[in-house]
Amino acid sequence: MKRTLPIILLIAIFIFGVNSAMAVEEAKYNVLKKDDRFEIRDYASHILAEIIVEGDIEQAGNKAFNRLFRYISGENRSRDKIEMTAPVSQEPRGEKIKMTAPVNLQPAQGRWAVSFMMPATYTLETLPEPEDSGIILRQVPARRMASVRYSGFWSEKIYLRYKNELKAWIQKEGLTIQGDPIWARYNPPFTLWFLRRNEILIPVNSISD
Repeated sequence: MKRTLPIILLIAIFIFGVNSAMAVEEAKYNVLKKDDRFEIRDYASHILAEIIVEGDIEQAGNKAFNRLFRYISGENRSRDKIEMTAPVSQEPRGEKIKMTAPVNLQPAQGRWAVSFMMPATYTLETLPEPEDSGIILRQVPARRMASVRYSGFWSEKIYLRYKNELKAWIQKEGLTIQGDPIWARYNPPFTLWFLRRNEILIPVNSISD
């Protein structure tokens, strides 16, 4: 019987193997403050191709990745191919209850938004229209983000650990959380766990707000 590799592994080999000599575009930002593995960053406006999926935090990325990859590989109205960028981002989606200070935000009903950042050369008008009706294109405004960087496995336990550490650091810095946490992953799944670049990003106010 012929054996086949999991689709996400084949995709990752293609992106980071065949194209290893090519630089992968990353989200643009300026670092305003650095404190060990924590940073305050100002991100430029950018466009996301995003899809909402259901499942736990570890399943959601796998469910969405293949559909998003097909979009940038030519499964769109104009059959254009779009270069892969980094990171692949994931954040909770669902109904929220108003709070004065969000603490321990969790995905409502297990729904997650998984997204690819689009190359900066595109606008909403010039990006090809997805054939997959579940994929939306949206402009993210410039914003300030607190971040924590870590290596390791892509597990919910590790995600929650660093998310809580980042929230505690934000509080120590006297900043206010202004949105949901974003889980950003920069490496293919076959990357050794100790070499992976993972980040959690949380929108915050400027100190003068």
